[in-house]
Amino acid sequence: MRKWKWEGVVQDFEEDLVEEIHEIAQFKGKVNRGSFFVATLLTAILLSALSDRLLFGPKWLIITIPVVLLLPLYYAVLNARHRSTRILGLLITAVLTIAIVSSVVLLIIALFRHTENATQLLIDAALLWSANILTFAIWYFEIDRGGPIRRHAKISDRPDLLFVQMASPTTGWENWLPTFSDYLFLAFNTSTAFSPTDTLALSRRIKSLMMAQSSLSLVIIAVLAARAINIA
Repeated sequence: MRKWKWEGVVQDFEEDLVEEIHEIAQFKGKVNRGSFFVATLLTAILLSALSDRLLFGPKWLIITIPVVLLLPLYYAVLNARHRSTRILGLLITAVLTIAIVSSVVLLIIALFRHTENATQLLIDAALLWSANILTFAIWYFEIDRGGPIRRHAKISDRPDLLFVQMASPTTGWENWLPTFSDYLFLAFNTSTAFSPTDTLALSRRIKSLMMAQSSLSLVIIAVLAARAINIA
């Protein structure tokens, strides 16, 4: 009796899994990942434009690593390999985040050692601040409700972010879904206001990401303020 019960549970699980995979396959072509590729390349370009003192390695390495990882990601997207797409997307974003954190640390060191002039410091800070926004926009895009494919297939778990359109009773917003530009707007607000404006952070992982983004943005601005005081 117990064996029959477990066989039934396993069969139900397999049926649910097959149904989920089928639904994901249906929506794979409707998810635009072009913004992800553009944002990743643009972030890599911004980081490679930093001063040599703010880079742990050569400039070409900052460009090469994301591009090399984007190639298998592109293959995974074309062949509807959802799991591989998600893993590679998160890996690329993690690499960019590590690069930004490293450069921010070196920016602080450069401030105390006075190894950069005011103009170059301003340029580097602007580059880092912009790269920070793009990188965390990618994080939100990939994390919210299990990623873009699961969001569009509407088979995701509870949402990590609550956009105002999702709770709006206004006619015309019933089937609204966020796109990359919405996550970019969220990341921009988080860096400028140090908090989301019209979007609620629901999950702990999103709250942790927002804390990290706000902290990095605050450090970059604090470095500029400290240098400005010294100049004055």
